[in-house]
Amino acid sequence: MNLTHIEHLGIAVKSLETAIPYYESVLGLKCYAVEEVAEQKVKTAFFKVGQTKIELLESTDPEGPVGKFIEKKGEGVHHIAFAVEGLQETLDLVAEKGVSLIDKAPRKGAEGLNIAFLHPKSTFGVLTELCEDPNK
Repeated sequence: MNLTHIEHLGIAVKSLETAIPYYESVLGLKCYAVEEVAEQKVKTAFFKVGQTKIELLESTDPEGPVGKFIEKKGEGVHHIAFAVEGLQETLDLVAEKGVSLIDKAPRKGAEGLNIAFLHPKSTFGVLTELCEDPNK
C-alpha cells in the first residue's frame, strides 16, 4: 500500500452556513470550495491547513450517511481520508488482509477524486476513506 499523505479530515456538521464562519472568523481559514455530491447526499465545504484539507459535510437527506451519523453521534469528526496511488489495488490488498470494505470499487467523490471507504468495524472505529486523484 502506498499512502502518500492525509488527504483530508471529514467533519459532519448540521449546517455549512453556521459552521463555515467558525472556520473563517475564529480559525482564520478560507473556504475555497463548496460542492454538492448528490450521490452521497451531502454538501461539502473545503479549507486548507498546510497540505491537509478539512472537509465539512452537511447532509442533504436525513437518510443519507452523514444525516444518519449526525442523528446517532452528533456533529464531529466523521472520517479520515488518505491519498493513495493505485486505489483499486489498495482496496484489493486491504480486503485480502481481512478489512471489510464499504466500497469494493472506487467511486466519484468531491473535488473529482476517486474514493472508497473502509468499514469502521475493521479500522478500530475510524471510518477511513482512501482517495486517488485520477489526473495524477
